[in-house]
Amino acid sequence: MDSAQQDLWKKAAAEAAASLVEDGMVLGLGTGTTAAVFVTALGARVSKEGLRVSGISTSEHTAELARSLGIPLVTFAEHIQLDLTVDGADEVELSTLFLVKGHGGALLREKIVAAASKRMVVIADETKLVTHLGKHPVPVEVVQFGWQVTENRLKQLGAKTSLRLAAAGKPLITDNGNYIIDCAFGVMDKPKEAAHHLDHVVGAVEHGLFLGFASQVLVGGPGGVKTLQRAAAAQ
Repeated sequence: MDSAQQDLWKKAAAEAAASLVEDGMVLGLGTGTTAAVFVTALGARVSKEGLRVSGISTSEHTAELARSLGIPLVTFAEHIQLDLTVDGADEVELSTLFLVKGHGGALLREKIVAAASKRMVVIADETKLVTHLGKHPVPVEVVQFGWQVTENRLKQLGAKTSLRLAAAGKPLITDNGNYIIDCAFGVMDKPKEAAHHLDHVVGAVEHGLFLGFASQVLVGGPGGVKTLQRAAAAQ
């Protein structure tokens, strides 16, 4: 896959998502390379059109980018419900729009923001589309205390685990002060069952299976941007 071509597909999907934003909206701003392209496109609309929006960021990195582009940031103390969240995904299951997220390290805040939103639009290029989830490991955010015990429990669920490391070779620490354990389950025929088990692991704060969150996925590809809509049965 030509990375330059892939970047163009991401940009097209991000710009399509930015066009959905309406004046006065309170937005959830995702994290990752694709989400950053959306925030940049949104900033351009704010600058050129005088679009009035505010956002809640899912990471410190996104917050810094939003501020640099003149996008006002707010908190949940001011807005307990958001109009729209736009974020990327590591995998999108075609039949359900179930997602794997969190390879950018912000899955906890991303899920809090998505859950507080009236709707979630995901932007992706066509390489992220899968028939079944499991191509990539599922990130699990865990508290530092006793993380080895938590990892052992994740192994008992059938995962091949790996503590995520930062560039210096030390454990990556999230914006919330936690670690991330990447859990490779392989192809998941029953992602809801996997999510249920992960929900009940003591020491695990949140996991990267986003099931039933995305209402729409904008997919960039060689034929332009296509829209995938969640079926009622997948909600």
